[in-house]
Amino acid sequence: QVQLVESGGGLVQPGGSLRLSCAASGFPLSTYVMSWYRQAPGKERELVASIGSNGGKTKYLDSVKGRFTISKDNVENTVYLQMNSLKHEDTAVYYCNAHRAIVIEYDYWGQGTQVTVSS
Repeated sequence: QVQLVESGGGLVQPGGSLRLSCAASGFPLSTYVMSWYRQAPGKERELVASIGSNGGKTKYLDSVKGRFTISKDNVENTVYLQMNSLKHEDTAVYYCNAHRAIVIEYDYWGQGTQVTVSS
């Protein structure tokens, strides 16, 4: 089965760090654009970061630039989001997404992992 499983979320104090992981199974993420989205209660889902299928072409939400880094390991079939200098406004459920639109469009989502930044 096709599956994306996020992990690494939790409670952290402002200024702290977390590393989220998204393990893919059932497909090679090397052929997909991988992204991290987040959604806070009552707010729209927003794109946090993405990375091209070849490991390049990264992009970030303006508010996380310089603090978050997306990366992936094709051998482990896992994508990561390193989050540093966390702020209260980073609190949200973070979702992993895999997208491919060559010949046929595929769009996969993980179940989400909660990140709470609080003192």
